[in-house]
Amino acid sequence: QLFRQEGTCYQQVKQVLHAAVPDRLQGRERETGILRQFLREHVLGRRPGSLYVSGAPGTGKTACLSRVLLDCKDELARSRTVVLNCMALGSPHSVFPALAQHLGLPVATGRERIRSLEKHLTAQGPMVLLVLDELDQLESKGQDVLYTLFEWPQLPSSRLVLVGLANALDLTDRSLARLGAHQTGSPQLLHFPPYTKEQLTRILQERLGQGGTQRGQRGGRDPVLDSAALQFCARKVSAVSGDARKALDVCRRAVEVVELEVRGQTLLKPLPGGES
Repeated sequence: QLFRQEGTCYQQVKQVLHAAVPDRLQGRERETGILRQFLREHVLGRRPGSLYVSGAPGTGKTACLSRVLLDCKDELARSRTVVLNCMALGSPHSVFPALAQHLGLPVATGRERIRSLEKHLTAQGPMVLLVLDELDQLESKGQDVLYTLFEWPQLPSSRLVLVGLANALDLTDRSLARLGAHQTGSPQLLHFPPYTKEQLTRILQERLGQGGTQRGQRGGRDPVLDSAALQFCARKVSAVSGDARKALDVCRRAVEVVELEVRGQTLLKPLPGGES
């Protein structure tokens, strides 16, 4: 009975330590504000444009954008939103049939497919918000795929708003230098720096506040992971990468180790009189 109660507490802690999209993103207030402002200006303001979001893995790029899309769901209801993870595409050119399918366009091949998409994106209709996660997967010989995508918002009568996310800070300088020739051609840039020790500590504390306690020896509630352990984890992870997913993963593994130890003790040692 006791382990069943404690087991539930460990399950809850492991659940809140998963890298899901939280209600509020600690340490990313500035970036969230910029993303929200960009979408309002361009999608709601019917101004085509592009945004390039960069940052190392685990710095909150996808989580922030997902949070903003959820928060602005009602505002964006009249526009069309397409989210593609480029890692799931077979090749850089596969982005075009994938987009055509999402927009309900008839099947076409080669240049005809791109012409069909361009015609659709410059015709009358609602704004189209295209989010491309893992954008660096679309790098190709001559960068024709990336150039085509980033030039679409510049077409006359375009209704495309493009948001690309990738790890590399210099992808636009390296692969899209030609866009700079257009006065409005270069995408707006937003960089996500690595999380600091203080930010990682707050992220872990907030997550664990959702279910991170266990029954203490005197009937109170004790944290499963104490404050010193969280700060130690945050300090180590921030020194190496500033990756929030890594910090969550380290804590989750620590909880699994404790859970196994408690299970072993509970199974081996019957509790006298049902007390802990």
